Amino acid sequence: MNPTFPATRCVAFRTDASLAIGTGHVMRCLTLANALKARQVTCHFICRDLPGQLIDAIRRRGHEAHVLPESEMATPATDDAQEPAHAGWLTTDWRTDAEQTLALLEMLRPEWLVVDHYALDARWQNATRPGYGRLFVIDDLADRPHAADLLLDQNLGREARDYAALVPSTCELLIGPQYALLRPEFAEYREASLARRERPSLGNILITMGGIDKDNATGRVLEALESCPLPSHCKLSVVMGANAPWLASVQAQALEMPWETEVAVNVNDMARRMSQADLAIGAAGSTSWERCCLGVPSLTIILAENQRKIAEMLDRAGIAVSLGEIDQLTYLSEHWAKVTHPEALKGMSSSAAQITAGQGARHVSSHLMINS
Repeated sequence: MNPTFPATRCVAFRTDASLAIGTGHVMRCLTLANALKARQVTCHFICRDLPGQLIDAIRRRGHEAHVLPESEMATPATDDAQEPAHAGWLTTDWRTDAEQTLALLEMLRPEWLVVDHYALDARWQNATRPGYGRLFVIDDLADRPHAADLLLDQNLGREARDYAALVPSTCELLIGPQYALLRPEFAEYREASLARRERPSLGNILITMGGIDKDNATGRVLEALESCPLPSHCKLSVVMGANAPWLASVQAQALEMPWETEVAVNVNDMARRMSQADLAIGAAGSTSWERCCLGVPSLTIILAENQRKIAEMLDRAGIAVSLGEIDQLTYLSEHWAKVTHPEALKGMSSSAAQITAGQGARHVSSHLMINS
């Protein structure tokens, strides 16, 4: 049983979703926020009003959301080469963002500020320091300095030494997929999903390219599959977000596929869907850890530079076959028989299941409360 805390405890999150950023940062923060809410912690999200934002989704899940105005700037102001590689995601300069965020933080006075945003670094974190107690940074890149008290990088192959020169010596590091922020239903479906893998088959293929999929990777995967020798009884299950710009196009494409093809939008049962999939084709992002928890054999596609190392590490460990970047999908049919052979599927499943048991959100939320 989880310990209970006074209802006045408060944690704030600074994160964004947009057509450029995608939905993954907000979604994993929501997972952590839900775990904290179960411990009687009030969670406040601070998000900029960007095309493709998830502010309404945050509120529907019972959390407070504070909206920073959409910037009129076409590009952020830059100082020099110190700017993070993803500075453009902010759509304004970091000082303006810090001032707007600090005004909210001084009102909320959170014990912890959780920052999950590739455009923010130690300069922003220090500028907002008067408004919060301690700082928890969620990162994947190890490419910029942080003024963090606690940092999580949930990626396979990451090592603590990658952050040695980027965080204070007092910063505690949580490194590796065992800390991956997965919703509790993934752990709940784990046993049944792993049992399904004992006799590999290819009856249900799940396709997930992220909530936004701004470049229509989903449509290109469907196109590539038409050249592959799938069993006639095979079913394709596509999952997309309501804000995906290519949604209508993919829905029309699904009607013309040689196999039964479902396009589901804004699902709330992803763990169930993954557990029933015999193979998943997906982006090499944070959903990789969901697939690992359930032991789902996977083919991954690199849709962003920050996914490259994840794809390479998963491939090297025999957990998932990397198909490379989206332009390399034309070669899928040549390798299809090899990567979907029953022994290949079983091997990937076994290796994937060893990566994470899906308890990361529980571990991290406990860590935050114990160390407040």
